[in-house]
Amino acid sequence: MNITVLAGGIGGARFVRGLRHLVNPTNGSTSTQGSPTDSKITDSNITVIGNTGDDIWIHGLRVCPDLDTVMYTLGDGIDPERGWGRREETFHAKAELEAYGVEPTWFGLGDRDIGTHLVRTTSLNSGYRLSEVTRALCERWQPGVNLIPMTDDRAETHVVVDDPDNPGQQIALHFQEWWIRYRATLPAHRFVIVGIEDATPAPGVLDAIAEADVIVLPPSNPIVSIGTILAVQGVEQALRETSAPVVGVSPIISGAPVRGMADACLQANGIETSAAAVAMNYGARSSGGILDGWLVDESDVESVATIEGAGIACRAVPLLMSDVERTASMARACLDLAQHIRRARIDQTS
Repeated sequence: MNITVLAGGIGGARFVRGLRHLVNPTNGSTSTQGSPTDSKITDSNITVIGNTGDDIWIHGLRVCPDLDTVMYTLGDGIDPERGWGRREETFHAKAELEAYGVEPTWFGLGDRDIGTHLVRTTSLNSGYRLSEVTRALCERWQPGVNLIPMTDDRAETHVVVDDPDNPGQQIALHFQEWWIRYRATLPAHRFVIVGIEDATPAPGVLDAIAEADVIVLPPSNPIVSIGTILAVQGVEQALRETSAPVVGVSPIISGAPVRGMADACLQANGIETSAAAVAMNYGARSSGGILDGWLVDESDVESVATIEGAGIACRAVPLLMSDVERTASMARACLDLAQHIRRARIDQTS
């Protein structure tokens, strides 16, 4: 089975870790209690298409937060408490830069993390594409999945906000500055992806969608993670045309984001912070959207009928990714729902 996942940062990375544990429970040091025996699942290949809209140049280094979070999480190098950056990280270089008064001081590059960014930047400056560099970096981390950036081109998310220093004027901030420096407290008027008009899918992206047996949208930010991937030329159309069931996992539980500040992003796009509203924003494939199925948390079971009424198969299951076993159970629910959708299609045509 070929499984393709469109992933953002922490939520996407943790979901893929659970999915990998489901299809290959011997990968890593986690428990295999309750692991499935279905050979179609355990023989699966996972491809992760990673968001690069968050990418930023800091102190001359190319930083790819979402790609690195997936790579570190699956390679057992992530800081488990923060969910981003390296385990046992130090910040001596950051302190030295601050002592020199070098901006930006709000973005913290860890000493270990800088090694990754130096390798990436040197390789990019030597003419290698981001997809090639990502593949080379993964040779060290052995994530157990095929990690592909959504594009090799610049597609950088900026946020239009009221200028905090000049009332009555608007400015565009890089998404990272809005997210990290201001903690998304400046109300966003809109998101602008600089360069998206010319961004084409990285090698392997469209093939991963076309050749998939199941496509999963994990609980990543629907606007600035999944939405940015969908904005790359041809990606959304490929999802509409694929024969594989497309199943999503709600990043909203009981009217609040599981992690982060997705509500601020949804509000900027006029979308209610609810599991049903996010599903409706993606839309049913039968009505020109991209979703065939959607998982909501058990606490949002009342929304199931509404979502199914819009043409999206829906189930309510526990969605908190508190450990790898529970996350693997979420992943299993995705694959079960995809199988249900596939059988329903067969029944309709027979």
